[in-house]
Amino acid sequence: MTFTRASVGLAAGAGPEAVAGSVLPLAFGGRSAVTIPVGGVVLSDAVGLAVEPADRLLVSVYAPGPSGPVTYHRHAREVNFAARGEHTRDESGAAYTTVTEHWRYLTGVQVFSPVPRGAVVVLGDSLTDGITATPGAGHRWTDFLAARLEGRPVLNLGISGNRLLRDSPPGRAFNGASGLSRLHSDVLRQEGAEVLIVQLGINDILREPRQLDAERITAGLDQLAREARAGGLRVVGATLMPFEGHYAWSPELEAVRLAVNEWLRSGEVFDGLVDLDAALRDPVRPSRLLPVFDSGDGLHPTDAGYEAMAGAVDVGVLEAGVPAPA
Repeated sequence: MTFTRASVGLAAGAGPEAVAGSVLPLAFGGRSAVTIPVGGVVLSDAVGLAVEPADRLLVSVYAPGPSGPVTYHRHAREVNFAARGEHTRDESGAAYTTVTEHWRYLTGVQVFSPVPRGAVVVLGDSLTDGITATPGAGHRWTDFLAARLEGRPVLNLGISGNRLLRDSPPGRAFNGASGLSRLHSDVLRQEGAEVLIVQLGINDILREPRQLDAERITAGLDQLAREARAGGLRVVGATLMPFEGHYAWSPELEAVRLAVNEWLRSGEVFDGLVDLDAALRDPVRPSRLLPVFDSGDGLHPTDAGYEAMAGAVDVGVLEAGVPAPA
């Protein structure tokens, strides 16, 4: 894939308009054009653009030819814009008339930060992806967590449909490789990462072929924790949230979820725990989400539910030093 122009700037609002004077051209090894091989990743040269926490960025790329299949984030929950022709240096945004909720091409932005604490990385599924959050509002639970942490970077590595133990089937490649694989491909390569929160496991239970052996899920979480810790990260687990009301729920699957949560609460593997189950369950019927937190499908939260997920994090658990590898 060849891009002949690329730029970055500060968004003036929720649309494609840029703050006047903020749009800067991007270079790759000093050149404006770059060709990315299939499956490859390219990092641009650094630019001097001052940003504040929660600032919106406009990253624009121009391809002179057809792209073919492209890398994209299926449920970005952020509005993105496309234009015909080369408009990477535009500030008005008038040419960007096509709207989509997919992120294409871009996989990350690195920022030099004065914050001395390292980034918190959240590896998760649709609950972290924020599939039912209000688009464009910044209401994924990682957004609420970032606000609580007052500038400390929070990296959202959620992929809807992601599982801990199994890669996605060929027909649903957008669900991603297994969490165990993504630890090495997605997490450990993140610059400045210090803490990993693992929010995975529910799709292993409810998606076909279903994993009905809780010990296999806990063994996978144990392996992920050990490998992440060996990579220099502090590792925090998260309990599996209720999902009665979802079409896949059954008493048998509920028993698996409860068994995994019992193991998680034993405190034998992770350096800390976020008890999402306790924070969002209905005390009258603990196998269900509290109605105010249920988006309607029994599994995914409302915006209020995502805020409650972030509120369940004990910030002190994230502040402790990284333990030595076992």
